[in-house]
Amino acid sequence: MTLALLRRALEPRTVTAIAGSPETDVLVAQIRAEPYRGELTVLADPSALPALPPCDLLIAPVAIAEQVLAAATGRGCAGLLVPDGAAADCDRLRSAARAAGLRLIGPSSLGLAAPRLGFNATAVPVHLAAGSLALVAQSNSVAAGIMAWAARRGVGLSGAVVLGEGADVDIADCLDHFGADPSTRTILLAIDDVTDAARFLSSARAAARLKPVLVLKPPRREPAWPALTHSALIVTSDAAHEAAFHRAGLLRVSDLDELFAAAETLGRARAADAGRLAIVSNGDGLAALAAARLRQAGGVDRLDREPEIVRTAQDYREAVTRLLAESDIDAVLALNAPLAPDEPADCARAVAEARSTSSAQKPVLAVWVGGGEEMAGIFAAAGIPSFATEQDAILGFQHLTRHARLLKELMATPLALDEGDQPDIAAAAALVDQAIGQGRSWLEPDEVAQLLALFRIPTLGLVIATDAAGAAEAAKVQFAAGRTVALKIVSPDIAHKSDVGGVELDLANEEAVREAADRMIVRLRELRPEARLAGFMVQPMAHRAKARELIAGFAVDPCFGPIIVFGRGGTAAELIADTHVALPPLDLASAENLIARTRVSRILAAYRDVPAADRRAIAAVLVALGNIASTLPQIRAMDLNPILADAKGVITVDARVVLEPAPARRRHPAIRPYPASWTLQLALGERRFFIRPMKPEDELPIGAMLARVTPEDLRLRFFAPLKSFSHAFLARLTQLDYAREMAFIAIEEGSGDAAGAVRLHADPGHVEAEYAILLRSDLKGIGLGRALMELIIDWARAEQLERVHSQVLAENGPMLALCRDLGFEVRLDPEDISIRRVTLDLGTIDGKARAKR
Repeated sequence: MTLALLRRALEPRTVTAIAGSPETDVLVAQIRAEPYRGELTVLADPSALPALPPCDLLIAPVAIAEQVLAAATGRGCAGLLVPDGAAADCDRLRSAARAAGLRLIGPSSLGLAAPRLGFNATAVPVHLAAGSLALVAQSNSVAAGIMAWAARRGVGLSGAVVLGEGADVDIADCLDHFGADPSTRTILLAIDDVTDAARFLSSARAAARLKPVLVLKPPRREPAWPALTHSALIVTSDAAHEAAFHRAGLLRVSDLDELFAAAETLGRARAADAGRLAIVSNGDGLAALAAARLRQAGGVDRLDREPEIVRTAQDYREAVTRLLAESDIDAVLALNAPLAPDEPADCARAVAEARSTSSAQKPVLAVWVGGGEEMAGIFAAAGIPSFATEQDAILGFQHLTRHARLLKELMATPLALDEGDQPDIAAAAALVDQAIGQGRSWLEPDEVAQLLALFRIPTLGLVIATDAAGAAEAAKVQFAAGRTVALKIVSPDIAHKSDVGGVELDLANEEAVREAADRMIVRLRELRPEARLAGFMVQPMAHRAKARELIAGFAVDPCFGPIIVFGRGGTAAELIADTHVALPPLDLASAENLIARTRVSRILAAYRDVPAADRRAIAAVLVALGNIASTLPQIRAMDLNPILADAKGVITVDARVVLEPAPARRRHPAIRPYPASWTLQLALGERRFFIRPMKPEDELPIGAMLARVTPEDLRLRFFAPLKSFSHAFLARLTQLDYAREMAFIAIEEGSGDAAGAVRLHADPGHVEAEYAILLRSDLKGIGLGRALMELIIDWARAEQLERVHSQVLAENGPMLALCRDLGFEVRLDPEDISIRRVTLDLGTIDGKARAKR
C-alpha cells in the first residue's frame, strides 16, 4: 500500500469512532477535550456500520474490528485504529485490513496524535503542543512517559504513533512517513523488537539521511543459537541491534534521561562538525564542573581553551558572539548561576540575541541553574537547547558530535578495491555444499584454507597429518627453511583446541613434534575421551614480534542475519570485550569505521619503535568476510583468530568455519548486497561499454562525467542550471539502498570514463518508481540512452514494481520521443504546462528481458 493512505490515517481530517469499549471511549473523550480542527463522528450503535461515512481514520474496539473493516471496504477510508486487543488478534486483523485496503494501527495501541490539527487520540490526558519532534513507540508505557515529558517541558510534537502489537503499520512505515514530513526535524523511536530487518534498515537509513533519528531500545535476552565460535559468543541480540542502528545512522540512547537530553539537543540544534566546545560562565566553579564533565566524556581534545568567565549580560552577548565567529569553535556552552550584578533573565536574553544575530549556524547550549520556566521559554524561542545541569548539557553535546560522525560515515566515499580480483563464489559454494552433503557441521582445516584463499584472505600454510610420525615428517620442510612450527590437534568434536591443550608452539625439531603430539593424545583422552582425533595440523610459526593480535569473523543473528565481528584477538577475545560489530556487506570505508570503533585501533597506529599496521589490509579482510557472509548463507559462523597485523600486512594464524546444514535456519544479510549479476557488455557501432550497478566509489567518475555534460543538458535533467557538484550531492547519487533504488553506470571501454547513468527510486510501498537518466553530451544519439532505459525497466519488472514514471520538460523532445517509443504514456502536468508526466504501466509490456546479464 502507498504512503498516501498512511499519511491520511496519521494526519486525519475526518475521524469516525465506533463506541463499544472503555478504550475507545477514552480516545473519543480525549479528542473532544482538544481543539480538533477536523470532523469527528461517533457511532454509538454498531448496527449503523452499513452507513459508514468515508473518513481518514476509523477507531473501533477489537471485538467488531473485522466488521468495521468489511463495512469500510470501497468507502474511501484510509486507516483503522484498534486501542484494545492482544497479539492473538494480529493475524486475523492484518488479513482483514489488507483485504479492505486500509492501514491498521494496533491492536492494543495507546493511540496516535497529530498536534498540528489539534488531534490527540491517545490515552494520555495531556495537551500536546505542535512542534518538530515525531514519536514512534511500540511500548504504551514508554510512549506515555515521553508524551508526559513533552507536555511538561512544552516540547512540541509533529506527530505521535503508538504501534501496540503492530499487526500492519510498523516502525518502517512510520519512518517513511515522518522522514518525508517537512514539519518533522527529529524522530524519536522507542523499540522493543524489530521484526522485518530489511524493511526497517531501508526506511531507517532513508530517514536518517534527512534528519536525526533517536532510538531507545532496552537490551533483551533471547535464546542464543549454539555458540561454537568466539564470534557467536560476541554477536548477542543486543549487539546485532547496535550494529543495525549504527549502519542505518540512528543515534541509540540507553534510557529515558538520555533520550530526553538527546531530543532536547537535536530537536533544536544541528550537529557540531568536529566537536570543539567553548564554555562561557559567570562563575569559575560552574565552568570547572562543565570542563571536568567534558574531559570525563572523552572530550580532552575538544576543550583546547580555558572557559571564559563573564559578569554581565553584555559580557555574555559579546563573548558568545565572538566565539561563534571563530573558525576553531564548533559550539558554545553558556552557563549561569544566579549571581549579581545582572538578572539571570537578562543574561539569558543576551545569549539568545547573540545566537539569533550570528551568521554562523553553530549550536549554542545553555545551563541556567535554578532558571525555571521563564529561562526555558527564552531559550526555546531562540532555538537553544537548555538543561538543568552541566552533566545533561555535556551529554546533549555528545549527541551532537555523535550525530555528526554518523552522518559523515553515511556519506563517506570508500576507496575502490580491485574489481579484476573477484573471488570464485561458485567454487566456494561447491566446497561448502560438499561438506554439508557429507553430514559435517565444520569445514576441515584444509578446506578452511581453500575458502580463505578463494576470498584472498592471507593465511599461514598448513599440512594435515594423521599421526605423530606424519606430523614430524611434515615439519621437516619448515625446519630445513630455518623456521619453527606450531602443532594443533584436528578433531570434529573440539571447538576450541586450547581448551584441551591441543596447541603447542615454537617446536624446533622432529622429536619435539612427536613428543608434543603424544602429550596431546594423552590430554585429549583424559579431558574429552569421547572426542574423535582426526590427526594433527602443522603450521610454520608466524614470528612477527611487533604484530598486533586481532580477531575477525561473523555469526548469524536470527533477526538481522550475518553480523561481522572485529577487535582484539586471542583465546579470551569475548572476555576482553574490545570488539565491535557491523552489518555486511562492507566496503573499505565501512570496514575502516568498524576498525576505528575499537580500542585496539589506537595501537594499530605507530608508537615508540613500532611501525603502524597496514589498516587497508585489515579492512580488506573485513570486506572479504562481508562477501563470504553475504554470498554463502550455508555458513553459520566463522572465526579468524588470531590475525596478526603489522606494517607488512596481515596473516591469519587460525580459522574455523561452522556450517548451517538446515536451509530453514540460514539467514541472508539484512542489507541487500551489491547485485553483481546485473552487468552487461554493450556494443554500439565502434564504441563498447561495460554497464553495471553503481557503487559508492563511483562518486569520482560520476563527478567527472557531469563536468562533460553541457549546461543545457544539465538543465534538462535537473530542471535548473547547475554549476558545481558537492560531495553530499554526488554521494546521494552513488550511495544506493538496493532494496528501494537502483542506478546503472555505463563505463566506456578503453578510457574507463563514465559515459552515462540511469537511476530508479521506488516509493516506500514498492508499488511505483521514478526514473532519471543522464548521458555525457558527446555520446547522445548513439543508442546508449535507450539501452540504459531498457535495462532499468527490466530491473523494475524483476522487482515486481507496477509502474515507472518521471517528469520531463516539454522542450526535451528526444527524451519524450524515447519514452513514447518504449511505451510510456505522456500527459500534461496539470500544475505546470512546461512539464510532461511520463508513465509506463509494467503490466502492459511483454515479459521478455531485453538485456543480457
